[in-house]
Amino acid sequence: MPRISKSKTNKKESKKATSKPATINPTLTVSPTRVKGREPQSMDELLRESGITSFSLKKGDTIKGTIISISSKEILVDIGKKSFGIIAEWELDQVRDYVKQLNVGDQVTAQVINPENEYGYTVLSLRKASMETRWEMLDEIKEKGTDIEVLVIEPAKGGVLVDWQGLRGFIPSTQIESNLVVNPYQLINKKLKVKVIELDRSINRLVLSQKASALGVTPSVQREKLQKIKPDDVLEGTISGIAPFGVFVDVDGIEGLVHISEVAWEKVENLSSLFKVGNKTEVMVLDINETDGKLNLSIKRLTPDPWKNILDRYPIESAVSGKVVRSAPYGIFVQLEPGIEGLLHISKITPGEEPQVGEPVECLVEKIDTAKRKISLTLVPKEKPVGYR
Repeated sequence: MPRISKSKTNKKESKKATSKPATINPTLTVSPTRVKGREPQSMDELLRESGITSFSLKKGDTIKGTIISISSKEILVDIGKKSFGIIAEWELDQVRDYVKQLNVGDQVTAQVINPENEYGYTVLSLRKASMETRWEMLDEIKEKGTDIEVLVIEPAKGGVLVDWQGLRGFIPSTQIESNLVVNPYQLINKKLKVKVIELDRSINRLVLSQKASALGVTPSVQREKLQKIKPDDVLEGTISGIAPFGVFVDVDGIEGLVHISEVAWEKVENLSSLFKVGNKTEVMVLDINETDGKLNLSIKRLTPDPWKNILDRYPIESAVSGKVVRSAPYGIFVQLEPGIEGLLHISKITPGEEPQVGEPVECLVEKIDTAKRKISLTLVPKEKPVGYR
């Protein structure tokens, strides 16, 4: 029987022992050498001497890793541990659009669901991390003015709801070209190219514009245009939308709003009876919102203010003629001229003799508050008061 050299055996065992890294557990790696001398005086020193590079993962931890394989069933991620991270099929279904953009070698941020499953994998979730990543992407997309493609889900009040990689967005009717907005139901399940115009991840607000995409409006171009516009400028625009609260006007690709209070000096009830989408109109710039890239506009200020020199035209106690334009629980409103209305308080009206809307009335000017733009009226007495001479 051949004799085995003791020295050779020792050499093999010695070589085998040094080739295996020293470990405390699967997630803690220890340096093979330790500093000799005094004992560690702090936790930092202990960690440095032991060579610990990472602690055990806990549920809810956020980690980064590199994708090493992708299939329809799972994604394997190198998370720098002894085992790999795995994103399972049920998780992939919930972030399908996000996963479509991922490739082997990409870095991803994920959340730990289970530090170690029965097969030794760390189970990961992309939902929270992918949500944050998508909002970050949208920030960059908005700044660059890049187009994105969205899927129309359903019509909503004032526009349509859309989906982009699992995020819900809104396109106002004013931000859709007129030939498309006529019948919003025809847009369901259709894809539109849009630009991001408003973004607030804290309240999940994502507002998009199909019109801006069609016109090729980018943030840099928009900023240049806004810088050339000043308050009190008179500009020409196109009516792009009508809402109960005002009229939207497109001024060379920049959205502006004429609030209903700025449409006319007199009270306006039905904007649709005065304006039509596509019509041209002149507007005066009241304010410029550079943050949102929008304009606050006025139409009424292009005409003379009827309240100017009001006391010269309507002296106190002077007799005036007007027409009842509307009623309220506290009285009726009488139009003296376009933009000038007076209130005939209910206490000044004999019960059962209230003037009706559309009827002419004769009144006396009782009081005028120029600051609040209010006129108090009283009816002209039909008979002379007792004691009158």
